[in-house]
Amino acid sequence: MKAEYSDEPSMNYDAHDAHEASIPRGWSAWFGGPRVRIGPRIAPQIAPISNEIRDSESDLSSDAILNKQIEEEANCAIQYRTCSWQKTAALLFSEYICLAIMSFPWSYSVLGLVPGLILTVVQALLVLYTSIILWEFCLRHPEVRDVCDIGQMLFWGQKWAWYFTAVMFILNNTFIQGLHVLVGAKYLNTMVGPNAGISCQTVSFGAIVCVICWLSSLPRTFSMLSKLGTASAAFTFISVILATIFAGVQDHPAGFNAEPTTDPTTGAALPFGNPIVTAVPILGTTFVSGLGAFLNISYTFIGQITLPSFIAEMREPKDFPKALWACTILEILVFSIVGAVTYAFVGNQYMTSPAFGSLIPLYKKIAFSFMIPTIIFLGVLYASVSARFIFFRIFHTSRHKNEHTVVGWVSWALILLATWIVAFVIANSIPFFNSLLALMSSLFDSFFGFIFWGVAYFRMRKADGAVALLRDRSFRGWFEGILNIIIILTGLFFLSAGTYASVQGILDEFALGTVGSAFQCASNGI
Repeated sequence: MKAEYSDEPSMNYDAHDAHEASIPRGWSAWFGGPRVRIGPRIAPQIAPISNEIRDSESDLSSDAILNKQIEEEANCAIQYRTCSWQKTAALLFSEYICLAIMSFPWSYSVLGLVPGLILTVVQALLVLYTSIILWEFCLRHPEVRDVCDIGQMLFWGQKWAWYFTAVMFILNNTFIQGLHVLVGAKYLNTMVGPNAGISCQTVSFGAIVCVICWLSSLPRTFSMLSKLGTASAAFTFISVILATIFAGVQDHPAGFNAEPTTDPTTGAALPFGNPIVTAVPILGTTFVSGLGAFLNISYTFIGQITLPSFIAEMREPKDFPKALWACTILEILVFSIVGAVTYAFVGNQYMTSPAFGSLIPLYKKIAFSFMIPTIIFLGVLYASVSARFIFFRIFHTSRHKNEHTVVGWVSWALILLATWIVAFVIANSIPFFNSLLALMSSLFDSFFGFIFWGVAYFRMRKADGAVALLRDRSFRGWFEGILNIIIILTGLFFLSAGTYASVQGILDEFALGTVGSAFQCASNGI
């Protein structure tokens, strides 16, 4: 049958009582646990691809759907709802504690130290808040497997919303895979130098990284990947701490010149003098460069696109905020300290992105080498999210989904291979780090970091029987209502002005000749 979508509460009781009973209250609304209240659905249960639903399950409660999913997997060889909140925290750490941390010093050099630190904390808290909204939505609709199901439900069950979200979802994940192919090639080039005698060096290194990442993507469950994620986050933490220490103990940043000098090849003036650190943006900072720096910060924090997939594999989704809070606190501390301290020692003139390039060669190679697990794993994580999105829809009711079959494993491997081939093309088409981060942030984070969750808030409150700003006249109702309007407007700003700034930044870099060409063979080492 066709699912009927409505903004009315899905249960027949007084709207005021529904509002009081279902809107999350108290500590459990922010930190999770067994006392969490689960509000009414905003729409009937949907199938992954179409609006067809099974009559026998359309009226099940959220807890009943969750228990049914666990029961159906109980005797299967491959089980998906197996993650504890600790394993989910490991996945979050591995997603957020990543190479993009080393773009923070550059962002602070553009924005100034004080605005940079303020924006870091504000962005972290916004992502925390919208992630809690997302979690509440997933509790109400435990059958959703990814953000595409949420997209369809948010926009009144429209098929175009599912397909639009699916395209953005796959593109976002594949761009991130491409970023890690680019950085992998950059790492190998940094280690071997520009004259390694390898044919078409950068493209060849990118192909090697692709193959390694494809093989590493083959595990089918997040429970298995969480073990790799823990190691990845640990190595990344060591890498950024070493880079921060090295920035402080080296005599001068890489490229230091005591007196004014010029590049002997191009005749261009080179940076000189002691590192300059500013509390506010320097005079002449443009809108494009400032917004690009902020988009770099935003990209590192915004990862809500994967959270529905993580929650969908938790045995007890009510515990998700424990993982979320642990990760957010660590993010704020690590990002701020690494960004501020590294910037303080490197300064504006000698800053590179990632900031490893501002270290002398020996320190650079040591610190960068500890980033290898993350260069591989984070791309693997997003490849796995994309592959399971496609795989689950091909084999939704098939035994190939939960059993070890040749068809299942070959299909899984081929889906992954296709995503890595596209990622390889992206990595070689936009071969520079900062602009690729900014472009991804403006195109995809506008929806998956802001717009979706502002809309989700209002849809859930409508289902609760009291829309903030209209019926809920409490301070919390007004505050959260205004906050979510601001969140939606922020997403629209990212999408419009952010995309303009990102594209203009790419054009400027090509025009100035500060970056290489697409599919370049020359070394892109730092």
